[in-house]
Amino acid sequence: MQIDYKNKGLNLLKKGQKGMVHAIFSRFGLLLLLLVMQVLILFSAFQWFKEFLPHIYGGTALFSFIMVVYLLNSRINSTAKVTWLIVIMLLPVFGVLLFLYTQSDIGHRALKARVDQIITGTKEIIPQEQAVMEQLLEENRGVAALSHYMHRSGCHPVYGKTSVTYFPLGEHKFEEMLKQLAEAKHFIFMEYFIVDEGIMWGRVLEILAKKAAEGVDVRMMYDGACEFALLPHDYPKRLRKLGIQCKVFAPVSPFVSTHYNFRDHRKILVIDGHTAFNGGVNLSDEYINQTSKFGHWKDTAVMLKGEAVKSFTLMFLQMWGIGEKETDFKRFLSYPSFPVDGARGYVIPYGDCPLDDDKLGERVYMDILNRSLEYVHIMTPYLILDEEISAALKFAAERGVDVALILPGIPDKRIPYALAKTHYASLLASGVKIYEYTPGFVHAKVFVSDSREAVVGTINLDYRSLYHHFECATYMYETDCVPAIEADFQDTLAKCRQVTTQTLHKEKWTLKLTGYLMKAVAPLL
Repeated sequence: MQIDYKNKGLNLLKKGQKGMVHAIFSRFGLLLLLLVMQVLILFSAFQWFKEFLPHIYGGTALFSFIMVVYLLNSRINSTAKVTWLIVIMLLPVFGVLLFLYTQSDIGHRALKARVDQIITGTKEIIPQEQAVMEQLLEENRGVAALSHYMHRSGCHPVYGKTSVTYFPLGEHKFEEMLKQLAEAKHFIFMEYFIVDEGIMWGRVLEILAKKAAEGVDVRMMYDGACEFALLPHDYPKRLRKLGIQCKVFAPVSPFVSTHYNFRDHRKILVIDGHTAFNGGVNLSDEYINQTSKFGHWKDTAVMLKGEAVKSFTLMFLQMWGIGEKETDFKRFLSYPSFPVDGARGYVIPYGDCPLDDDKLGERVYMDILNRSLEYVHIMTPYLILDEEISAALKFAAERGVDVALILPGIPDKRIPYALAKTHYASLLASGVKIYEYTPGFVHAKVFVSDSREAVVGTINLDYRSLYHHFECATYMYETDCVPAIEADFQDTLAKCRQVTTQTLHKEKWTLKLTGYLMKAVAPLL
């Protein structure tokens, strides 16, 4: 069902040109042109230095050597170091200048300062309930240690009294989401990476507009990447006319900046402080299989009810507050969360910020792999690994743990698909099992281990999620839904083809070559 806004002088669900046409013949086509022009100017300036290379060859070699020594002793990820070493050795001048530019924090110093201020100011705003921590310590010291680390990196307490419902498909989440939105009385907070007009967003928007008219505080955030091809640049103004507060994270501007490297990849919905949704499902029709670009779209999500919802309320307000002088955290965190007394287990909602030194998303995954005893079952759309998590996957398998990954059978992007293939042989050699989902594309981000712990969220096994994006997820230990997550993995597995060394030999040589060539620059993509 779509909404007719013509009576209000709006037509939100009929925005005209879309996709590449919209990107070219719009304000953002001009912005993109200006960006390209600036890149060409910068490249031309870098090229100008090449004229002096015959005269300063010795100095360049010395400078490159100094840069190599610096890189080897820097805190940059080891895989990224290799990439930069290749770039600098092949392009001594341009490579060094490019490195200095990307490491200069041009474009996101103000963002980093504001994020640091918000995180520091809210680090203890939700106190850890000591009784919960002590009980967890008695039940599992390893999980308690992980909880301690997660709380150290931000305000991520461990909670009891929280029920978690698992949705094995986006359409299941969508159905429940509509029901919960219709019950909202006080506030609705939504933060999504992708918003695209169609059946899904139309149904949601209808409810949001109605709730805003009733006086509910409705706030919407989406990533600026949507402005390239999915939504017009004035979309926030259109939503504000409906009473919906709206912000765009890192909107497109005509200036070259490293700020564009950091995207808001999170998917958060909070209703009245007592219900929250998290997972891989964006607000677009392919996520609920209303359109079929890459076969069947396999995605997952969770719904939380109870005390842990406070953490998602805080995460949303932290991101919302980046552009605000003040944010009323305490008012929204004071809404009752209605603890679920019968709920089993422990829940930790957490966020991962690319602007700090804590690679929380990757370390949670690695901790699960390192503590696993029987199995670790994983669903991820992309597999672009650094040495650390690759080693953790292989070591777990070599210890006798059943490590199995489900990846897409029909890829959405050729280069990430080719890069994933470059890891297959090494993982298979260590005993890691790899499967590809034959009906279509897997967008789920799921870890489940030993029938006792799981993670469902937005964090892919690739460089962008682990190092460059704002992300979030829900960690669960001994919650009632963990068996359902494992059952879904097994059900999905039945629809997969297994990858073996024999099937790898049959891959197209063009796909292999693409992967091998792009692997050298994978950390920069």
